[in-house]
Amino acid sequence: MKLGVFMSDYRTGADVVDRLSADKLGIIFVGNGIYRATLKEGGSADPILQKSATFYVLTEDLESRGFTAANLAANIKAVTYSDVVDLIFNDYEKIIWI
Repeated sequence: MKLGVFMSDYRTGADVVDRLSADKLGIIFVGNGIYRATLKEGGSADPILQKSATFYVLTEDLESRGFTAANLAANIKAVTYSDVVDLIFNDYEKIIWI
């Protein structure tokens, strides 16, 4: 199964992601979830980024919070709304929101 996961909260959801199993897992950070995608002070990354998955962050949410693609961990791709629609329809069979 190809599973796409929208993460919109910074404080919750990591435990759910730890329990997910899929042939292809994509995690899309939106809303306040984008804080998981940005590097912390000292260059450390959120532990969720160690999961075997493809990571995306919604550019509009990133920029509205004062960040740019330069603030992202290396394994995260910045995407637009149009890219997210393509991911939903072309890359993932099921979508969940946490």
